[in-house]
Amino acid sequence: MSVKVEERFAIHHEDAKSYDTERLRKEFLIENLFVQGEVTLTYSHYDRLIVGGVCPTNNEIELLPIDQLKAEAFCDRRELGLINVGGTGTIVVDGTSYELNYKEALYVGKGAKEVKFSSADAAAPAKFYLNSAPAHQSFPTKHITLADANVLNLGSLETSNERQINQLIVNQIVETCQLQMGMTELKPGSVWNTMPAHTHSRRMEAYMYFEVPADQGICHFMGQPQETRHIWMKNEQAVLSPPWSIHSAAGTSNYIFIWGMAGENLDYADMDVVAASELK
Repeated sequence: MSVKVEERFAIHHEDAKSYDTERLRKEFLIENLFVQGEVTLTYSHYDRLIVGGVCPTNNEIELLPIDQLKAEAFCDRRELGLINVGGTGTIVVDGTSYELNYKEALYVGKGAKEVKFSSADAAAPAKFYLNSAPAHQSFPTKHITLADANVLNLGSLETSNERQINQLIVNQIVETCQLQMGMTELKPGSVWNTMPAHTHSRRMEAYMYFEVPADQGICHFMGQPQETRHIWMKNEQAVLSPPWSIHSAAGTSNYIFIWGMAGENLDYADMDVVAASELK
């Protein structure tokens, strides 16, 4: 088992204005999340969020601390959120097993010493997408299913953004220090997510797109509202969204994405909305 780690540094919005396509992708796009038998992690200096993927096959994988953490265990000073976007798998946290089916989540609180992953079927492995943020308090580990989710239905087919938001790791469902995660599903015929767009300078965000057909794509929009940029993405790729940036996308088909946030405010509705007519 190997661990691959990238480090991404915070960037001023004035600098980002000058980036070409290659530089935008290098700084914000995470292309290879799920590698069989490996842990892949990206350590971002935006709110110290870690974004990654774990894809166990024949052998159990343990989430070990990385050098950036300078800790004895990964969760010594961190909380951890995971959502399974693959086959059925099991996460063992300090000896307690949690079986996660497709689209189910697990919150792991600060202080957990061992976090291990396995798949029920190596031919159809689990794909555990993870976000992790610094934590100042320890909260209990909790398994969250879609039946537990707080569901919001927003948008309409007329504006091509009819969608169901499944809030999974939010303060109405599970206590956390700062991490929030959920999953938004676009209805057939709808392609726009998070529209109207918004920013929130009090926290950063990461998006991971999945169930994107092989011959289709996602155009993720970022940048300041008056200075937007875009990044074309494929299935099971993630993108970092700085606090100064909008985060919205349109796909060439409907899709699902996981959003994760870290920062100082646990109010999901804390958004500075930008109307489509104001974007440039």
